[in-house]
Amino acid sequence: MKSTTRGTLAAALMAAAAGAAAATPAAAVGTVPVPLPLGGVEKSLHVELPEVTGQVPVPQPGAPDGPRYVEGRLLPERVVPRLPVSAGLPGLDARAPLPQVLGDDFDHAGVDAPASDLRTLGPGLAVDAPLTPPDADHFGLPDLKLPQAGVLTPVLQGAPTADLGLGSGL
Repeated sequence: MKSTTRGTLAAALMAAAAGAAAATPAAAVGTVPVPLPLGGVEKSLHVELPEVTGQVPVPQPGAPDGPRYVEGRLLPERVVPRLPVSAGLPGLDARAPLPQVLGDDFDHAGVDAPASDLRTLGPGLAVDAPLTPPDADHFGLPDLKLPQAGVLTPVLQGAPTADLGLGSGL
């Protein structure tokens, strides 16, 4: 092969590898697989044990919405902003042998609960001072008013799913 052909082929392979790395979804990085190794125990005891694997989510903090000015208030709205964190609920994949109580066709049980997305917002604080903005009718002095304070409640959104199955050799 000529050096120019090898260089072109190497450049094409590197471009394909970079494209594949860029095409990897962020969800693949969002969870870490956690297998439960029971193979050694199974072989030493000569017994079929459950197969259990899981996925642990990796939390990713987001950028909070900062305070913003609102007309008629002395302090900005959302003095302590809510912090968004996106992560997931842990996943579980388990297969376990069953005694043949339900018949010969039902000798294994399986649970598949994949990791699901979870969106959260931490609590925040909204406060306003007991003074109004400067008033031109009172020579630029502010008026008194009742102080205001509010707690922005936390938010938790998710949609977990799970499948339970019985069968032969799941």
